[in-house]
Amino acid sequence: MAYGDHFKLADDLISHLTPAVAGIRDPFLASRYTGFVAVTAVTVYELAVKEILCAFGESKHSVLGNFARVYFDRLNGRIRYKNLHEEYVFSFGDKYVRRFKRAVEKREKELLVSKKKSMLANYNNIITWRHEFAHQG
Repeated sequence: MAYGDHFKLADDLISHLTPAVAGIRDPFLASRYTGFVAVTAVTVYELAVKEILCAFGESKHSVLGNFARVYFDRLNGRIRYKNLHEEYVFSFGDKYVRRFKRAVEKREKELLVSKKKSMLANYNNIITWRHEFAHQG
């Protein structure tokens, strides 16, 4: 499945939940739905990260692709920016670390200017919320 397809499934679920959650007045119940959405979002991120890394490995060599499939099979929520940058992309070499870092920094600056929001902070926050919800309720 192409990684973009995972986002479509989550978007459809969120679109379905939005009207139902909008009418909820109980903060506890609303927080349960928010946690559910966080779990869904991070699951989509995990699947997308895995697909991207495996497709990249396969594009370089079939053996690397096979290794990537096995190695990245169990990301299990370890997809914070630090993991992506220092562990996963690092595995492919310095050239790709520099490219990845440059692309992320460029996009981060663009969003800070245009939206006044940090992409990296938001990304890492939703992963934190997912972990807290999944492991602490």
